[in-house]
Amino acid sequence: MPKKKPQETVMPGQYALGGEAVVHIPLTELYPFPDHPYGIREDQAMQDTADSIKANGVVVPAIVRPRAEGEYEIVAGHRRKICCERAGITEMPCIVRNLTDDEAIIQLVDSNAQREDVLPSERAKAYKMRLEAIKRQGARSDLTSPNNSAKFRSDDEVGSADGVSGDTVRNIISLNNLVPELMQMVDKGKISLTPAYQLASLTEPEQRLLVDTIDSEQATPSVSQAQRMKKLSQSGDLNEDTMLNIMMEQKKPESMNITLPYDKLQKYFPKTYTPARMEETIFKLLEAWQRKRQRSQER
Repeated sequence: MPKKKPQETVMPGQYALGGEAVVHIPLTELYPFPDHPYGIREDQAMQDTADSIKANGVVVPAIVRPRAEGEYEIVAGHRRKICCERAGITEMPCIVRNLTDDEAIIQLVDSNAQREDVLPSERAKAYKMRLEAIKRQGARSDLTSPNNSAKFRSDDEVGSADGVSGDTVRNIISLNNLVPELMQMVDKGKISLTPAYQLASLTEPEQRLLVDTIDSEQATPSVSQAQRMKKLSQSGDLNEDTMLNIMMEQKKPESMNITLPYDKLQKYFPKTYTPARMEETIFKLLEAWQRKRQRSQER
């Protein structure tokens, strides 16, 4: 008879999950990942995590790696640790993995890839960290993508976890070139991503000048304005005067088309009315309504 395969031994205080041992580690032995790209914000997602841990404990173990100086470094689970501290929990279930620096960076970024609350500045920093880690591994990650073509670009690999193209990755990484004031405007939604990609190519003095111009004009650049600033910067013609001329231009108002469903309008008109005649009648009624409002306001 064939010998039975010996079962994997799980030490006291541990349990197995997907072939990996999960061990409860005191929070005092867990340290944050150096230069962690994602901030901890007091938002709804944080509150939901805190409520879940308070009610059910930590359901998904954190991923940690041993530190050279002892104890452990968190790769995935920074928010869970904070929520445990607030709930009065003194230890957290963790999967311990012996990861190199580059492997840890890739896993850290991938574990946060699907989060919806990531700020542009955080994603830009995370993508840059992951790209540099992949390049150090040889311009592609055979650890996570063994079947990729040899021509598969490292920036394509960076965006694969998020389902974005290499071009988008390069644009997002370029945001790291923005001065803090402009980056903050992007994070707050005051400057959209598309013009921000153009502004990231400006020199630091040009960006500082733009910050002052935005403050004086109380307006942020549109895509077209940002593209012209980039072109002038490349030709060496972007200065205080040319920037101010661009920023003082009145932005074209967004076009607005209103569509009225024919089946709802039809009941208000005779069956013989064509769509053109319906439109003519509607505008006549609106003009009569406007005159009535004006007379009322003059009284």
